[in-house]
Amino acid sequence: MGHLLMIESWVGAMSSLLPRAVNESGHRFTFLTRDLHHYLRAAPSQPHPLLAADNVLTAETNDVPALLDHVERLHAVLRFDGVISSCDYYLPTVARVAAHLGLPGPDPLAVERACRKDLTRTALREAGVPGPRFALADDWPALAKAAAELGYPLVVKPVDLCAGMHVRKVADESELREAFAAMEAFPVNARNQPRVRTVLVEELLTGPEVSVETVTVDGATHVVGVTDKSIAGEPWFVESGHMFPADLPTAAAEAVAVAAIDALGLDLGVAHTEVKLTPDGPKLVEVNPRPAGNQITELVRRVTGIDLPAAYAQLAVGERPELSPADTGVRSAAISFVLPARSGLVAAVRGAEALGAAPDVVDWSIKQPGHRAGDPTSNNSYLGHVVVTDPAGLGARARAEQLVGGLSVDYAEVPA
Repeated sequence: MGHLLMIESWVGAMSSLLPRAVNESGHRFTFLTRDLHHYLRAAPSQPHPLLAADNVLTAETNDVPALLDHVERLHAVLRFDGVISSCDYYLPTVARVAAHLGLPGPDPLAVERACRKDLTRTALREAGVPGPRFALADDWPALAKAAAELGYPLVVKPVDLCAGMHVRKVADESELREAFAAMEAFPVNARNQPRVRTVLVEELLTGPEVSVETVTVDGATHVVGVTDKSIAGEPWFVESGHMFPADLPTAAAEAVAVAAIDALGLDLGVAHTEVKLTPDGPKLVEVNPRPAGNQITELVRRVTGIDLPAAYAQLAVGERPELSPADTGVRSAAISFVLPARSGLVAAVRGAEALGAAPDVVDWSIKQPGHRAGDPTSNNSYLGHVVVTDPAGLGARARAEQLVGGLSVDYAEVPA
């Protein structure tokens, strides 16, 4: 039995899926956080995932040099076999801690390259991996000049945020200025880490988007499968749903994803790589050096039997996961998200009672009355989800979208 040190986590689906996978893999974990109340405030209705931990400890996880010393002292007593996290903001920290303790893990510099969109773009351009034309800027004059040279419409992105936050399409300089001001007003991320001021602006890619789910061991990358993605909320890029496997030709996208992982130097780990299938061929959107969020790993598991969070945990303790697909009796699985029309206090989500009675619904969740919805500008805005499986074919996505389409959101107040 291996002992994993889990440094921080998301508070969404992976907050439960990763602890479950650790335990079902025959291992145990100690959880380390700078702010325990962050997790207690987001306590789910089921038993809290942190109840599965051997120990729950606190330390300043944003101070990496001090954390390395602290974890070294913990290691002398608790003896860790691996280090892990599901939170993007701590993946570079986890890689540095693992290297410091001499435990399995990817190259820390490779993880930093993958987690910073500016470093990713630069490294992949140098390696010849297809992607959008782009430019980087640290202030408004440089950004305006770079955007004018690239030509509108464009996509503007912060280089160090997650869940699509502040990623938007801009049609002209006025919209770009608005997007830049919003990022400038957001100096720290959700974990109180100072942000990088660099802004990425890139050509707008058109076509379907997919994600390639992979496992890399000793520099060799195995493609587990490809997930398709629905996008909503222009000018924002909110993920409104996913289906596994994608109902699209995906071989070229798989090749681009593998090339990107190799170019970044990610020689060990699970990755979730997003690729746009443009009329000019597949182009790389981003590489995430951890299992997919938004319950994509559950879609993969229901179809193939392959548990990517478990593979992630096994790699962290030096084990080789079994990646042969099993006959699960499911041909496709899909998730569709309930998005708010606007911000406001939710009075009710009508139609939810039908979800529990639908035989093909395997999981669903809806926010309770009194929840304050945010603007539908990122993946943090969801009011719920529906997961559907199809034993006969690739019909899960359409069915999940049909069910969500039957829901409506009532607000407690009239918009100003």
